[in-house]
Amino acid sequence: MKPGSGFPQALLVGSVLAATLFATVARGDVIMDWNAKADALAAEKQLLNAPNSRGQAMLHIAMFEAVNAIERRYAPYKLNLTADKATSREAAAAAAAHDVLLAQHPDKKTDLDAALAASLAGIADNEARSKGIELGKQAAAGVIALRENDGSKTPEDYRPATTAGVYVPTTIPIESTSPKVRPFVMASASQFRAPPPPALTSETWTRDLNEIREIGSSVSAKRSPEQTTIARFWLFTGPRTYNAIVRQIATNRKMDLVDCARLYALTSIATADAFIAVFDAKYAYNLWRPITAIRNADLTSNPATPREASWQPLGTTPMHPEYPCAHCIISSTVATVLQNIVGDEVGEITLTSPTAAGVTRKWTRLQDYSNEVSSARIFAGFHYRFSTEAGRDMGKKIGDLTVATQMRGAVADAQQKR
Repeated sequence: MKPGSGFPQALLVGSVLAATLFATVARGDVIMDWNAKADALAAEKQLLNAPNSRGQAMLHIAMFEAVNAIERRYAPYKLNLTADKATSREAAAAAAAHDVLLAQHPDKKTDLDAALAASLAGIADNEARSKGIELGKQAAAGVIALRENDGSKTPEDYRPATTAGVYVPTTIPIESTSPKVRPFVMASASQFRAPPPPALTSETWTRDLNEIREIGSSVSAKRSPEQTTIARFWLFTGPRTYNAIVRQIATNRKMDLVDCARLYALTSIATADAFIAVFDAKYAYNLWRPITAIRNADLTSNPATPREASWQPLGTTPMHPEYPCAHCIISSTVATVLQNIVGDEVGEITLTSPTAAGVTRKWTRLQDYSNEVSSARIFAGFHYRFSTEAGRDMGKKIGDLTVATQMRGAVADAQQKR
Protein backbone atom coordinates (compact mmCIF):
# COMPACT_ATOMS: atom_id res chain seq x y z
CA MET A 1 0.00 0.00 0.00
CA LYS A 2 1.59 3.28 -1.05
CA PRO A 3 1.50 6.41 1.16
CA GLY A 4 -1.43 8.65 0.27
CA SER A 5 -3.59 5.77 -0.91
CA GLY A 6 -6.13 6.55 1.76
CA PHE A 7 -5.49 3.36 3.79
CA PRO A 8 -5.03 4.38 7.47
CA GLN A 9 -1.44 3.96 8.61
CA ALA A 10 -2.49 2.39 11.92
CA LEU A 11 -4.50 -0.25 10.10
CA LEU A 12 -1.59 -0.89 7.76
CA VAL A 13 0.80 -1.41 10.67
CA GLY A 14 -1.76 -3.57 12.45
CA SER A 15 -2.29 -5.77 9.41
CA VAL A 16 1.46 -6.22 8.99
CA LEU A 17 1.81 -7.21 12.65
CA ALA A 18 -1.11 -9.62 12.35
CA ALA A 19 0.36 -11.17 9.22
CA THR A 20 3.74 -11.50 10.95
CA LEU A 21 2.14 -13.15 13.98
CA PHE A 22 0.15 -15.55 11.77
CA ALA A 23 3.27 -16.48 9.83
CA THR A 24 5.16 -17.15 13.06
CA VAL A 25 2.43 -19.45 14.34
CA ALA A 26 2.23 -21.23 10.99
CA ARG A 27 5.99 -21.80 10.94
CA GLY A 28 5.84 -23.18 14.47
CA ASP A 29 3.18 -25.64 13.28
CA VAL A 30 5.12 -26.82 10.25
CA ILE A 31 5.70 -30.32 11.65
CA MET A 32 2.02 -30.77 12.43
CA ASP A 33 0.95 -29.28 9.09
CA TRP A 34 2.99 -31.81 7.11
CA ASN A 35 1.88 -34.63 9.36
CA ALA A 36 -1.71 -33.66 8.60
CA LYS A 37 -0.85 -33.63 4.90
CA ALA A 38 0.54 -37.16 5.16
CA ASP A 39 -2.59 -38.29 7.00
CA ALA A 40 -4.80 -36.79 4.30
CA LEU A 41 -2.87 -38.52 1.52
CA ALA A 42 -3.05 -41.85 3.34
CA ALA A 43 -6.81 -41.49 3.79
CA GLU A 44 -7.33 -40.48 0.17
CA LYS A 45 -5.31 -43.43 -1.12
CA GLN A 46 -6.58 -45.85 1.54
CA LEU A 47 -3.07 -46.96 2.40
CA LEU A 48 -2.62 -50.02 4.57
CA ASN A 49 -1.41 -49.20 8.08
CA ALA A 50 2.06 -50.75 7.91
CA PRO A 51 3.24 -49.04 4.68
CA ASN A 52 1.60 -45.83 5.83
CA SER A 53 3.52 -45.96 9.11
CA ARG A 54 6.78 -46.60 7.22
CA GLY A 55 6.17 -43.55 5.05
CA GLN A 56 5.34 -41.36 8.02
CA ALA A 57 8.45 -42.53 9.84
CA MET A 58 10.55 -41.44 6.85
CA LEU A 59 8.72 -38.11 6.75
CA HIS A 60 9.35 -37.33 10.41
CA ILE A 61 12.92 -38.57 10.46
CA ALA A 62 13.71 -36.22 7.57
CA MET A 63 12.10 -33.23 9.27
CA PHE A 64 13.83 -34.01 12.56
CA GLU A 65 17.25 -34.50 10.97
CA ALA A 66 16.88 -31.21 9.11
CA VAL A 67 15.86 -28.98 12.02
CA ASN A 68 18.07 -30.72 14.58
CA ALA A 69 21.14 -30.21 12.38
CA ILE A 70 20.89 -26.47 12.88
CA GLU A 71 21.68 -26.64 16.60
CA ARG A 72 22.27 -30.36 17.37
CA ARG A 73 20.08 -30.38 20.45
CA TYR A 74 19.70 -34.15 20.13
CA ALA A 75 21.69 -37.00 18.68
CA PRO A 76 20.75 -37.49 15.02
CA TYR A 77 18.97 -40.62 13.87
CA LYS A 78 21.40 -41.69 11.15
CA LEU A 79 22.37 -38.65 9.08
CA ASN A 80 25.40 -36.45 9.73
CA LEU A 81 24.07 -33.09 8.55
CA THR A 82 25.53 -29.72 9.47
CA ALA A 83 24.09 -26.23 9.15
CA ASP A 84 24.74 -22.80 10.61
CA LYS A 85 22.34 -21.33 13.13
CA ALA A 86 21.06 -18.71 10.70
CA THR A 87 19.41 -21.42 8.59
CA SER A 88 15.61 -21.31 8.61
CA ARG A 89 14.27 -24.29 10.54
CA GLU A 90 10.80 -23.84 9.09
CA ALA A 91 12.08 -23.90 5.52
CA ALA A 92 14.26 -26.91 6.28
CA ALA A 93 11.35 -28.88 7.75
CA ALA A 94 8.99 -27.98 4.92
CA ALA A 95 11.47 -28.86 2.16
CA ALA A 96 12.34 -32.16 3.84
CA ALA A 97 8.68 -33.11 4.21
CA HIS A 98 7.85 -32.12 0.64
CA ASP A 99 10.60 -34.20 -0.90
CA VAL A 100 9.90 -37.31 1.16
CA LEU A 101 6.18 -37.20 0.39
CA LEU A 102 6.89 -36.49 -3.28
CA ALA A 103 9.06 -39.60 -3.46
CA GLN A 104 6.19 -41.62 -1.99
CA HIS A 105 3.41 -39.92 -3.98
CA PRO A 106 4.82 -38.66 -7.29
CA ASP A 107 1.30 -38.41 -8.69
CA LYS A 108 0.57 -35.67 -6.13
CA LYS A 109 3.35 -33.31 -7.25
CA THR A 110 1.06 -30.37 -7.98
CA ASP A 111 -0.65 -30.69 -4.61
CA LEU A 112 2.62 -31.10 -2.73
CA ASP A 113 4.27 -28.19 -4.55
CA ALA A 114 1.35 -26.00 -3.51
CA ALA A 115 1.69 -27.17 0.10
CA LEU A 116 5.39 -26.33 0.06
CA ALA A 117 4.70 -22.87 -1.36
CA ALA A 118 2.18 -22.28 1.42
CA SER A 119 4.71 -23.39 4.05
CA LEU A 120 7.36 -21.07 2.65
CA ALA A 121 5.06 -18.09 2.07
CA GLY A 122 5.51 -16.65 5.56
CA ILE A 123 9.31 -16.93 5.48
CA ALA A 124 11.38 -14.03 4.17
CA ASP A 125 12.95 -14.88 0.82
CA ASN A 126 16.55 -14.55 1.91
CA GLU A 127 19.70 -16.61 2.44
CA ALA A 128 18.33 -18.25 5.60
CA ARG A 129 15.37 -19.60 3.67
CA SER A 130 17.54 -20.77 0.79
CA LYS A 131 19.86 -22.58 3.19
CA GLY A 132 16.86 -24.14 4.92
CA ILE A 133 15.44 -25.45 1.66
CA GLU A 134 18.79 -26.95 0.69
CA LEU A 135 19.19 -28.54 4.13
CA GLY A 136 15.71 -30.02 3.95
CA LYS A 137 16.43 -31.50 0.54
CA GLN A 138 19.62 -33.07 1.88
CA ALA A 139 17.74 -34.59 4.80
CA ALA A 140 15.03 -36.00 2.55
CA ALA A 141 17.55 -37.47 0.12
CA GLY A 142 19.47 -39.02 2.99
CA VAL A 143 16.41 -40.67 4.52
CA ILE A 144 15.18 -41.93 1.15
CA ALA A 145 18.60 -43.47 0.53
CA LEU A 146 18.56 -45.09 3.99
CA ARG A 147 15.32 -46.87 3.18
CA GLU A 148 16.23 -48.10 -0.29
CA ASN A 149 15.95 -51.88 -0.57
CA ASP A 150 14.45 -52.12 2.92
CA GLY A 151 12.07 -54.92 1.96
CA SER A 152 9.02 -52.71 1.55
CA LYS A 153 8.64 -53.77 -2.09
CA THR A 154 8.66 -57.51 -1.37
CA PRO A 155 6.03 -59.18 -3.60
CA GLU A 156 3.04 -60.64 -1.82
CA ASP A 157 3.17 -64.46 -1.93
CA TYR A 158 0.89 -65.64 0.88
CA ARG A 159 -0.04 -69.31 0.39
CA PRO A 160 -3.39 -70.42 1.83
CA ALA A 161 -3.09 -73.68 3.73
CA THR A 162 -5.09 -76.27 1.82
CA THR A 163 -5.00 -79.59 0.03
CA ALA A 164 -5.37 -80.16 -3.68
CA GLY A 165 -8.89 -79.53 -4.92
CA VAL A 166 -10.30 -78.09 -1.68
CA TYR A 167 -11.88 -74.64 -1.85
CA VAL A 168 -10.54 -71.85 0.35
CA PRO A 169 -11.72 -68.21 0.47
CA THR A 170 -9.99 -66.28 -2.29
CA THR A 171 -9.46 -62.98 -0.49
CA ILE A 172 -5.78 -62.86 0.42
CA PRO A 173 -4.92 -61.67 3.97
CA ILE A 174 -3.30 -58.24 4.19
CA GLU A 175 0.14 -57.18 5.46
CA SER A 176 1.74 -60.59 4.93
CA THR A 177 4.92 -58.93 3.60
CA SER A 178 5.27 -56.42 6.46
CA PRO A 179 7.66 -58.67 8.45
CA LYS A 180 10.07 -58.44 5.50
CA VAL A 181 10.57 -54.70 6.02
CA ARG A 182 13.79 -53.69 7.76
CA PRO A 183 12.99 -52.13 11.15
CA PHE A 184 13.89 -48.55 12.05
CA VAL A 185 15.04 -49.34 15.61
CA MET A 186 14.75 -53.05 16.33
CA ALA A 187 17.53 -55.44 15.41
CA SER A 188 15.04 -57.69 13.62
CA ALA A 189 11.31 -58.11 13.09
CA SER A 190 11.26 -60.95 15.62
CA GLN A 191 13.29 -59.23 18.36
CA PHE A 192 10.28 -58.85 20.66
CA ARG A 193 8.09 -61.63 19.25
CA ALA A 194 5.56 -62.71 21.86
CA PRO A 195 5.70 -66.29 23.17
CA PRO A 196 3.33 -68.77 21.49
CA PRO A 197 -0.39 -68.45 22.22
CA PRO A 198 -1.89 -70.82 24.81
CA ALA A 199 -2.87 -74.36 23.93
CA LEU A 200 -6.47 -74.83 22.80
CA THR A 201 -7.16 -77.00 25.84
CA SER A 202 -5.57 -74.65 28.38
CA GLU A 203 -7.33 -72.72 31.12
CA THR A 204 -6.33 -69.40 29.52
CA TRP A 205 -7.71 -70.39 26.13
CA THR A 206 -10.95 -71.64 27.64
CA ARG A 207 -11.45 -68.51 29.72
CA ASP A 208 -10.68 -66.05 26.93
CA LEU A 209 -12.58 -67.82 24.17
CA ASN A 210 -15.69 -68.01 26.31
CA GLU A 211 -15.29 -64.37 27.33
CA ILE A 212 -15.20 -63.13 23.76
CA ARG A 213 -17.99 -65.50 22.73
CA GLU A 214 -20.23 -63.73 25.23
CA ILE A 215 -19.10 -60.11 25.13
CA GLY A 216 -17.85 -59.85 21.53
CA SER A 217 -20.88 -61.33 19.80
CA SER A 218 -22.93 -59.18 17.45
CA VAL A 219 -25.98 -59.96 19.62
CA SER A 220 -24.28 -59.93 23.02
CA ALA A 221 -26.54 -59.31 25.99
CA LYS A 222 -23.53 -58.84 28.30
CA ARG A 223 -21.83 -55.99 26.44
CA SER A 224 -23.02 -52.62 27.74
CA PRO A 225 -24.02 -49.71 25.46
CA GLU A 226 -20.81 -47.93 26.53
CA GLN A 227 -18.72 -50.97 25.62
CA THR A 228 -20.45 -51.18 22.25
CA THR A 229 -19.63 -47.52 21.61
CA ILE A 230 -15.98 -48.12 22.53
CA ALA A 231 -15.81 -51.14 20.23
CA ARG A 232 -17.22 -49.20 17.27
CA PHE A 233 -15.02 -46.17 18.01
CA TRP A 234 -11.84 -48.23 17.77
CA LEU A 235 -12.70 -49.81 14.44
CA PHE A 236 -10.69 -46.73 13.42
CA THR A 237 -7.03 -47.76 13.17
CA GLY A 238 -3.63 -46.58 11.97
CA PRO A 239 -1.55 -43.38 12.23
CA ARG A 240 -4.53 -41.03 12.16
CA THR A 241 -5.59 -42.37 15.56
CA TYR A 242 -2.33 -41.65 17.36
CA ASN A 243 -1.09 -38.64 15.37
CA ALA A 244 -3.99 -36.66 16.81
CA ILE A 245 -2.83 -37.54 20.33
CA VAL A 246 0.78 -36.59 19.61
CA ARG A 247 -0.43 -33.30 18.14
CA GLN A 248 -2.39 -32.42 21.28
CA ILE A 249 0.49 -33.22 23.58
CA ALA A 250 2.97 -31.20 21.54
CA THR A 251 0.53 -28.28 21.49
CA ASN A 252 -0.37 -28.45 25.18
CA ARG A 253 3.31 -28.62 26.13
CA LYS A 254 4.07 -25.68 23.83
CA MET A 255 6.93 -27.62 22.26
CA ASP A 256 9.17 -25.65 19.96
CA LEU A 257 9.92 -26.78 16.44
CA VAL A 258 12.83 -29.08 17.29
CA ASP A 259 11.11 -30.79 20.21
CA CYS A 260 7.93 -31.22 18.19
CA ALA A 261 9.89 -32.73 15.30
CA ARG A 262 11.59 -35.15 17.68
CA LEU A 263 8.35 -36.19 19.37
CA TYR A 264 6.73 -37.05 16.05
CA ALA A 265 9.87 -38.80 14.81
CA LEU A 266 10.17 -41.00 17.89
CA THR A 267 6.50 -41.92 17.80
CA SER A 268 6.61 -42.61 14.07
CA ILE A 269 9.65 -44.86 14.04
CA ALA A 270 8.43 -46.77 17.09
CA THR A 271 5.00 -47.43 15.58
CA ALA A 272 6.53 -48.38 12.23
CA ASP A 273 8.57 -51.01 14.04
CA ALA A 274 5.52 -52.09 16.04
CA PHE A 275 3.63 -52.84 12.83
CA ILE A 276 6.60 -54.84 11.53
CA ALA A 277 6.86 -56.76 14.82
CA VAL A 278 3.19 -57.56 15.18
CA PHE A 279 2.80 -58.88 11.65
CA ASP A 280 5.94 -60.94 12.11
CA ALA A 281 4.29 -62.60 15.09
CA LYS A 282 0.88 -62.89 13.45
CA TYR A 283 2.14 -64.75 10.43
CA ALA A 284 4.55 -66.84 12.51
CA TYR A 285 1.76 -68.17 14.74
CA ASN A 286 -1.16 -67.94 12.27
CA LEU A 287 -3.73 -68.23 15.08
CA TRP A 288 -7.37 -68.39 14.12
CA ARG A 289 -9.73 -65.52 14.82
CA PRO A 290 -12.67 -65.88 17.23
CA ILE A 291 -15.18 -66.22 14.37
CA THR A 292 -13.25 -69.25 13.13
CA ALA A 293 -12.45 -70.69 16.54
CA ILE A 294 -16.00 -70.48 17.87
CA ARG A 295 -17.58 -71.91 14.73
CA ASN A 296 -15.03 -74.75 14.75
CA ALA A 297 -14.73 -75.30 18.49
CA ASP A 298 -15.66 -78.96 18.09
CA LEU A 299 -12.23 -79.52 16.50
CA THR A 300 -10.28 -78.65 19.65
CA SER A 301 -11.28 -81.58 21.91
CA ASN A 302 -12.07 -79.01 24.60
CA PRO A 303 -15.54 -79.70 26.04
CA ALA A 304 -15.47 -76.38 27.90
CA THR A 305 -15.57 -74.44 24.61
CA PRO A 306 -18.66 -75.70 22.77
CA ARG A 307 -19.19 -74.93 19.10
CA GLU A 308 -21.54 -72.09 18.15
CA ALA A 309 -22.22 -72.56 14.45
CA SER A 310 -23.61 -69.12 13.61
CA TRP A 311 -21.53 -66.89 15.91
CA GLN A 312 -20.70 -63.44 14.53
CA PRO A 313 -18.50 -60.69 16.02
CA LEU A 314 -19.76 -57.14 16.49
CA GLY A 315 -17.41 -55.79 13.82
CA THR A 316 -16.01 -57.14 10.56
CA THR A 317 -12.95 -59.21 11.41
CA PRO A 318 -9.68 -57.78 10.00
CA MET A 319 -8.06 -59.81 7.23
CA HIS A 320 -4.95 -61.11 8.98
CA PRO A 321 -4.17 -63.67 11.70
CA GLU A 322 -5.26 -63.00 15.27
CA TYR A 323 -2.22 -63.16 17.59
CA PRO A 324 -1.05 -60.73 18.87
CA CYS A 325 -3.43 -57.76 18.76
CA ALA A 326 -2.10 -55.12 16.35
CA HIS A 327 -4.20 -52.21 17.61
CA CYS A 328 -3.00 -53.05 21.13
CA ILE A 329 0.70 -53.05 20.27
CA ILE A 330 0.36 -49.72 18.48
CA SER A 331 -1.49 -47.91 21.27
CA SER A 332 0.93 -49.35 23.82
CA THR A 333 3.92 -48.24 21.76
CA VAL A 334 2.54 -44.71 21.41
CA ALA A 335 1.69 -44.47 25.10
CA THR A 336 5.13 -45.75 26.11
CA VAL A 337 7.04 -43.29 23.92
CA LEU A 338 4.95 -40.40 25.19
CA GLN A 339 5.17 -41.54 28.83
CA ASN A 340 8.95 -41.62 28.58
CA ILE A 341 9.04 -38.05 27.32
CA VAL A 342 6.18 -36.22 29.06
CA GLY A 343 4.92 -38.63 31.73
CA ASP A 344 1.61 -40.49 32.01
CA GLU A 345 -0.53 -37.60 33.30
CA VAL A 346 -1.00 -35.34 30.26
CA GLY A 347 -4.10 -33.29 30.95
CA GLU A 348 -7.17 -33.92 28.83
CA ILE A 349 -6.65 -35.39 25.39
CA THR A 350 -9.55 -36.15 23.09
CA LEU A 351 -10.18 -38.12 19.94
CA THR A 352 -13.02 -38.54 17.48
CA SER A 353 -13.50 -41.43 15.08
CA PRO A 354 -15.07 -41.80 11.63
CA THR A 355 -16.46 -45.16 12.78
CA ALA A 356 -18.44 -43.65 15.68
CA ALA A 357 -20.12 -40.46 14.53
CA GLY A 358 -20.71 -37.86 17.22
CA VAL A 359 -18.58 -39.65 19.84
CA THR A 360 -15.58 -38.04 21.52
CA ARG A 361 -13.38 -40.11 23.78
CA LYS A 362 -11.37 -38.33 26.51
CA TRP A 363 -8.44 -39.33 28.72
CA THR A 364 -6.04 -37.65 31.12
CA ARG A 365 -3.70 -40.64 31.44
CA LEU A 366 -1.96 -42.28 28.51
CA GLN A 367 -2.31 -45.69 30.14
CA ASP A 368 -6.10 -45.29 30.13
CA TYR A 369 -6.03 -44.60 26.39
CA SER A 370 -3.93 -47.70 25.74
CA ASN A 371 -6.08 -49.90 27.98
CA GLU A 372 -9.26 -48.73 26.26
CA VAL A 373 -7.95 -49.76 22.86
CA SER A 374 -7.23 -53.25 24.18
CA SER A 375 -10.68 -53.60 25.70
CA ALA A 376 -12.29 -52.38 22.49
CA ARG A 377 -10.85 -55.28 20.51
CA ILE A 378 -12.42 -57.76 22.91
CA PHE A 379 -15.76 -55.94 22.83
CA ALA A 380 -15.67 -55.99 19.00
CA GLY A 381 -15.12 -59.74 18.90
CA PHE A 382 -11.70 -59.56 17.28
CA HIS A 383 -9.12 -60.51 19.93
CA TYR A 384 -8.78 -62.82 22.91
CA ARG A 385 -7.66 -61.17 26.14
CA PHE A 386 -4.30 -62.98 26.13
CA SER A 387 -3.68 -61.50 22.67
CA THR A 388 -4.30 -57.96 23.87
CA GLU A 389 -1.89 -58.51 26.77
CA ALA A 390 0.80 -59.85 24.44
CA GLY A 391 0.38 -56.87 22.14
CA ARG A 392 0.65 -54.37 24.97
CA ASP A 393 3.80 -56.05 26.27
CA MET A 394 5.46 -55.95 22.85
CA GLY A 395 4.50 -52.32 22.42
CA LYS A 396 6.03 -51.31 25.74
CA LYS A 397 9.32 -52.99 24.84
CA ILE A 398 9.46 -51.29 21.44
CA GLY A 399 8.55 -47.88 22.88
CA ASP A 400 11.14 -48.14 25.65
CA LEU A 401 13.85 -49.25 23.23
CA THR A 402 13.10 -46.38 20.87
CA VAL A 403 13.34 -43.65 23.49
CA ALA A 404 16.37 -45.23 25.18
CA THR A 405 18.43 -45.45 21.99
CA GLN A 406 17.22 -42.83 19.50
CA MET A 407 17.50 -39.01 19.31
CA ARG A 408 18.55 -38.89 22.92
CA GLY A 409 18.31 -35.76 25.03
CA ALA A 410 17.64 -36.54 28.67
CA VAL A 411 17.77 -32.97 29.97
CA ALA A 412 15.11 -31.79 27.58
CA ASP A 413 12.89 -34.78 28.39
CA ALA A 414 13.09 -34.02 32.11
CA GLN A 415 12.07 -30.43 31.42
CA GLN A 416 9.08 -31.52 29.35
CA LYS A 417 7.79 -33.74 32.18
CA ARG A 418 7.68 -30.87 34.64
